[in-house]
Amino acid sequence: MTNERITENIVREKLRVLEYYNNENDIRVEEQKSEIEAVKKLLQKASKTGGKGKGAPEFIISSASTPDFLIIIECKADVRNHESGRRNQPVQYAVDGVLHYGKNLCKEFNIIAIAVSGESSSEIRISSFVFTKGDIKYRELINQNNQPIRTLLSWDEFISNATYNPTIQRIRYDELMACARELHDFMRDYAKLTESEKPLLVSGTLIALKDKVFAKGFGDYSPDDLQKQWLHVIKTEIERAEIPNAKKQNMVQPYSSISTHPELGRPSGKTALKYPRGVLYELIRMLKEKVWPFINEYHDFDIVGQFYGEFLKYTGGDKKSLGIVLTPRHITELFADLANVQKSSKILDICAGTGGFLIAAMHKMMKQTETDEERKLIKREGLIGVEQQPNMYALAASNMILRGDGKANLYQGSCFDEAITEGIKKHKCNIGMINPPYSQGDSDLHELVFVKHLLDCLSEETNSIGIAIVPMSCAITPNPLRDELLNFHTLEAVMSMPDELFYPVGTVTCIMVFTAHIPHATSNRKTWFGYWKHDGFVKTKHNGRIDINRQWNEIKNQWVSSFRNRDEIVGQSIKKQVDSSDEWCAEAYMETDYSLLKEQDFELALKNYFIFRALGSNGLELSRDFKENLDE
Repeated sequence: MTNERITENIVREKLRVLEYYNNENDIRVEEQKSEIEAVKKLLQKASKTGGKGKGAPEFIISSASTPDFLIIIECKADVRNHESGRRNQPVQYAVDGVLHYGKNLCKEFNIIAIAVSGESSSEIRISSFVFTKGDIKYRELINQNNQPIRTLLSWDEFISNATYNPTIQRIRYDELMACARELHDFMRDYAKLTESEKPLLVSGTLIALKDKVFAKGFGDYSPDDLQKQWLHVIKTEIERAEIPNAKKQNMVQPYSSISTHPELGRPSGKTALKYPRGVLYELIRMLKEKVWPFINEYHDFDIVGQFYGEFLKYTGGDKKSLGIVLTPRHITELFADLANVQKSSKILDICAGTGGFLIAAMHKMMKQTETDEERKLIKREGLIGVEQQPNMYALAASNMILRGDGKANLYQGSCFDEAITEGIKKHKCNIGMINPPYSQGDSDLHELVFVKHLLDCLSEETNSIGIAIVPMSCAITPNPLRDELLNFHTLEAVMSMPDELFYPVGTVTCIMVFTAHIPHATSNRKTWFGYWKHDGFVKTKHNGRIDINRQWNEIKNQWVSSFRNRDEIVGQSIKKQVDSSDEWCAEAYMETDYSLLKEQDFELALKNYFIFRALGSNGLELSRDFKENLDE
């Protein structure tokens, strides 16, 4: 006679081996019921018999650090009761039962649903499924090699495989950006922080939440003491991080002024009535609940940069006046693919900003590793960055700390400083990536000055590649800097990018690819020009440009393939022998496939011509308002 308790004991023991019951983590294993209010409510009418009574799976597993996920497990003793043909008999079968509970719980959680049957380890049968929050449609849980998961895994492994699902990624990213908007409004209304202080508060708090004691006990401090403890924990984490070439006191300094900000301390007036524990407490709570889980699971994601970019949308004035043009995430990923980043590569970014290029490259490198030593080597030697602005440097450093070991070689100061230049050349980097400051009035700080310096700093021992995204004016406006570039380096390719790539900043850009230290004339190669004006992203009212139709991956793969093969495709790409006096853009040489033209293309061409005549060469970089008024 079969005994379901035996199956439950097998599961319980396996969970114990996988450290689900370890007191040092925040994983909570409940059986037959849950104390989580949302779970209790959802199971109130989850009877498997179709009635209105309660129901519950054998195991309900949760984690405070990943509050939007639940693992549920349903057991049956007999493997013959593992799964019915139509999965519609939840009382009798394990798979049917766990899917029944998953459909009830997925209204408020992402669900990993596991069915287990069998009374011995040798005959045990396991099936795993995943529900995305708000969708009763489920799919089999697979690993990153597209193989179904038929065993019990650790919490981190289950979450890692579930979050690899693109639908879950999209939902969680949308929730994250909604949180960024909510945080911005909260900081504006209650914290009275400046635009530069807002991303620092986010990055500093995320660093502080790495400290498990602080993450669990920050609510125990008074509002005044919480500010002091917040800064103390940040200092401790920065000291613990092994970041070479960094003046750690300089890293701490940008956070110090926030730690004494009067609006974050003891509340008064209406704020005291609404938030008696203080504004800083509320901000930490929001970040812990809504952002920290994302940090834990998406190591390729420049979370600080995304928040900074979201905050910039609400900043008054012209963002370009500071040269702030943060690179969209999908473009940092594109750079890593264009450069064909390998696990042995050494990546250099002399205008690191929040570290987006370094993070994208590191993620691609990590996916190719097999050992811990390889991963440690990448963090220790593979990523080199320079950032001059103290606040931005603090954001970049925090990003690397949040990635794990924080061992990126980050230099603070001007990339043109002789000591820094000498230091980064010693790393012998073979790949350079850069999005230099835009619209600087000083000709000494022209975008191409930064591009040339990046190329000059790359290794001369290999065929080093440098990739830059710069305003289109760099490609079509005569400039002696272009002579200087080609005297020492080869222009391999130039790709014209979507006009609104940096929306809401109206800078039209192109990507330039160089081989370093080989003069252009001696290479005797034609330059490849790509017309990459459609990346699949659509401008939306509240979320900016998003890949609403999920076209980007296919488009990116086609772009990268045509670039690597130097394909010439009518209307998309062409090869041309050019020098410094020529225009460096596909539009100047590409044949037009007139069969593809539509009426709106003709209208757009007329609008662009009108803009050019009205504003001169600066018409390529329009304000958002001007463009939108013209469209109307």
